[in-house]
Amino acid sequence: QVYLEESGGGLVQAGASLKLSCGASGNFAGIDVMSWYRQVPGNERLLVGDITQYGSRIHIDSAKGRFTISTDNANTVYLRMNNLKPEDTAVYYCHINYRRYTGGNFDAWGQGTRVTVSP
Repeated sequence: QVYLEESGGGLVQAGASLKLSCGASGNFAGIDVMSWYRQVPGNERLLVGDITQYGSRIHIDSAKGRFTISTDNANTVYLRMNNLKPEDTAVYYCHINYRRYTGGNFDAWGQGTRVTVSP
C-alpha cells in the first residue's frame, strides 16, 4: 500500500509558471515509474509525462519544451510547467508503478491538484 500527496496547483495567468509536487509514502520496496496525467472534466485522462531510471519524457506535444519532470533523492516527483497556457487548465494527477516487499507490480493514483490558467 502507498499514499501519494500532491501539491502546487493554483490559479495563474497565461505565461506564468507552476511546479507540482508528488510525494510517495507507505509500504513499498521500490518505484519503477512516476508519471503525471491531466484531465479536463468530461474528457479522457491523458498522460503528460513520466520518469524512470532511464530518464524522463513529456508525451503531450503542446507541452514539450515547456514542461519538465524530475525527482529528488527521496520518493518525490515534480512537474515544472513554464509559460502556462489556458489549454493547460486541468486536474493534474500523480501516478506510480511500484513493487511490494512481498513481490508483484502495483500502481497508485494521487488525489489530483487543480491547475487553472486564465487568459
